[in-house]
Amino acid sequence: MRLGQIIVTAFLALVGSLTSAHAQDRCIAVAGRSLPGVHKAAFAPVQLEASQVRLTYVGHSTFLIESPKGVKIETDYNDYVRSPEIPDIATMNRAHDTHFSISPDPRIRHVLPGWNPSGGPAQHDLTFEDVRVRNVPTNIRGLGGDTWEFGNSIFVFELAGLCIAHLGHLHHTLTPQQVGQIGQMDIVLVPVDGSLTLDLPGMIEVLKALKARLIIPMHYFSLGGLERFLARVREDFDVVEHPVPSITVSRFSLPERQQVLVLPGR
Repeated sequence: MRLGQIIVTAFLALVGSLTSAHAQDRCIAVAGRSLPGVHKAAFAPVQLEASQVRLTYVGHSTFLIESPKGVKIETDYNDYVRSPEIPDIATMNRAHDTHFSISPDPRIRHVLPGWNPSGGPAQHDLTFEDVRVRNVPTNIRGLGGDTWEFGNSIFVFELAGLCIAHLGHLHHTLTPQQVGQIGQMDIVLVPVDGSLTLDLPGMIEVLKALKARLIIPMHYFSLGGLERFLARVREDFDVVEHPVPSITVSRFSLPERQQVLVLPGR
């Protein structure tokens, strides 16, 4: 075996052996890397490598995230838009019933509400197999314009050396403390309706603060709403439209500069 092959093999083995105890450090350290473009994934599921994550846009604010060990996570799990898979982990948010379920499937191992029914902020830091899930609480607006403290959570998923943030039903820009709690993200799943959630100037401010290399829009109610967001971000980010709802991505396949990747769906 050539020396170069030995070095690459050893490096990949080291990446695969990193434990969840160091996941948050990776979330911060990965930020400055300059990496090539996103891999396109086939619809038919294939075995993931140790450095890969499969991400599928189910619709609205729901994504299915799959780890190398086969752990399935469903975001903003609800009773209207669901993947056909039974996830191992389901995250939910309080704002509307399209973001939470009143009757989660009992086969789900871990159901993580983004709010605390007893009051105060929700607190989650779960490690399951090769996945770590943690949350950063944010406030949301009530129907009467009042503030529901800690009604939303930004969920952070750390797996396969990647750091993925789902912003949920975000209603306000982030404080420096919240940005620090989230850490440096590789991928951000962002609501882009510009009305029920944060307005577009505020959301772009959040995206610049988080500095994720890959930005995936969600929570838009028409193609016109999506186009308004894309028109605003083209000045700052590359925009790519993907032909299918799924991608397979790794740290080594992230785009070199911040990119908005549009997956089919709503």
